Amino acid sequence: MPLFGNSFSPKKTPPRKWASLSNLHLLDRSTREVELGLEYGTPTMNLTGQNLKFENGHWVSESGSFPGDRRELQRLRKRNQQLEEENNLLRLKVDILLDMLSETTAESHLLEKELEELKQHTRRKK
Repeated sequence: MPLFGNSFSPKKTPPRKWASLSNLHLLDRSTREVELGLEYGTPTMNLTGQNLKFENGHWVSESGSFPGDRRELQRLRKRNQQLEEENNLLRLKVDILLDMLSETTAESHLLEKELEELKQHTRRKK
């Protein structure tokens, strides 16, 4: 006769109907190798009607390059270059404006200090 009773004995769970809900165990060996094997193939995607595949770290057109691609690529590179130059110019302008602002702030502080000294000097004379 146990002292505290047998309150720690867990109840048995009912048996499961199926070992797995997946239907992959129903496939034959060759289909399973194709579906779940180590050969994934190259990743592909379709963007705006153009099929692309991933090779050697870059997305490449499956249909090969056509003249429209090359012209579009050159146009985009030229636009990218223009935007980079514009960005550099704007950064330069911001730097110049910050320099001008710091210079005028320093001058303003000096003038305020001078004014305070003059006020104190005139108060001493009175």
